[in-house]
Amino acid sequence: MSGNSSVGTSGVYEAGDQRNVKASELNKATPYEEGKEHSHKPNDSKDERSIANRLANEERKEKEGDHDDPMTAAQKKDPTLPAQLHGNEPSKGAKIDAELQAEDEAALKKKSGK
Repeated sequence: MSGNSSVGTSGVYEAGDQRNVKASELNKATPYEEGKEHSHKPNDSKDERSIANRLANEERKEKEGDHDDPMTAAQKKDPTLPAQLHGNEPSKGAKIDAELQAEDEAALKKKSGK
């Protein structure tokens, strides 16, 4: 038995993750870039970010611009297109969405024609 502990071996008490961060590394992190990807959800009511941090996040998003990836943009135009781009047959739901979208467009053209 090592040490005076009756709980476990000395391996339990190694300092691995219990060490303090060096002062030189303390201020190197940039806001919103530290931590895991998508660890903070902007609309999470339980997230304890300040109003200033939320405002800074929104300003950062406006600067970057929320650009959709090509697949999302293609899906907005035609629900069956992403599957066709991958060489697959569109799902039944995608086909129904395409039919509904076509019906909506036809109804809007009919209304605007009057």
